[in-house]
Order: sequence, then structure tokens, then C-alpha cells
Amino acid sequence: MIRAPLRSAACAAPAPPFIVTTRVNKSLLIMAVLAVGATAVAWHKSPALAWEGAQGATRTFLNVLPALLIGFLLGGMVQVLLPRELVAAYAGEESGLSGLVIAGIGGALTPGGPFVAFPLVASLWKAGTGIGPLVSYLTAWSLLGFHRILIYEGPIMGWRFVAVRLVSAILAPIGVGYVAILLDRLLTGWRP
Repeated sequence: MIRAPLRSAACAAPAPPFIVTTRVNKSLLIMAVLAVGATAVAWHKSPALAWEGAQGATRTFLNVLPALLIGFLLGGMVQVLLPRELVAAYAGEESGLSGLVIAGIGGALTPGGPFVAFPLVASLWKAGTGIGPLVSYLTAWSLLGFHRILIYEGPIMGWRFVAVRLVSAILAPIGVGYVAILLDRLLTGWRP
């Protein structure tokens, strides 16, 4: 029997397309206050300094924008293309060790930075992926990213270093995913 993943009411059903929610995210609000505060401090020191910071922010935004668009498009396509039954069977709450392994392999093979990975993870969460496999996915993505090994780590650090690091970290995504499952079960029903 496949049980439905535990989700808050906000995650239970996907939002209608092209509808912007008015709920204010607390972390976004904190970041906005920090950004305004930093801008005020820079302006107080020198308006030219604040302008330079704004130009740097604009350049960063324009550099990141393509990855953001691709990540969100990929996340949206995952939501509509992956059947919930398939996700639940292979990476749902009851998928066990195989779900952790599949998610770990998927995370290690996912290219790109957080702008690609996190929209994909959010879509997988909404599609019914369990918390353990999602934690396994993110752990493998951050520890074992195959593309980073080929492009950066091997050429810079050497292949012996890569081999030692991979052998020492290869089981981490499965272990961390299993701990996440246990912790989630422990905290189910507990509200601060």
C-alpha cells in the first residue's frame, strides 16, 4: 500500500498556472530588510558606492537569469510529466533503500547550480517524492556532483584526491537520507 506523503495544506495541490500568491515569505522579508539596510549604509558612505553595488547586483542578476529560467522551466515540466504513482513507487515515502539510491544517483548526475537543482527538488516534492529521497538527492548533488568532478575537482585537485574523496563520501547521501526519514517520523505530529 502506498500512503500519501505528509504535506502541509499549501503543498497539497499545485497552484493554478500564472497565479501569483500574496503570502509573504519570512526569509524573503528578512533578506529584503538586509538589502535595504546595506544599501542605506552604502549610500551614507557614498552614493557612488551604492550605485556601484546596484550595478554589481544587476550584472549578477543578468548572469543568473538564464539558469533561473531553465531551472524553473525544468521544475514545471517535472510537475506535469512525472506521474505521482511513478514518483511514489520509486522515490516516495515508502520507497525504502531503493528510493534513497535512485535519488542519490539522480542528485550526483544533476548538472548545474542551485538555480537548477532547487526548482527541480521543489517539483519532485510536489510530485510526491519522500523526504528521505529528497535529502539523499540534495546531499548527492552537493557532495558527488559528477559535472563538478569532471570540470573542476579532477583537473584542479588531481584524480587521486577525487578517488579518495568519492570513496569516503559515496554512502553519505544514503545515510543522510535515512536519518532524514527517521527524524521526519520522530517529528511527525510535533509542532513548535
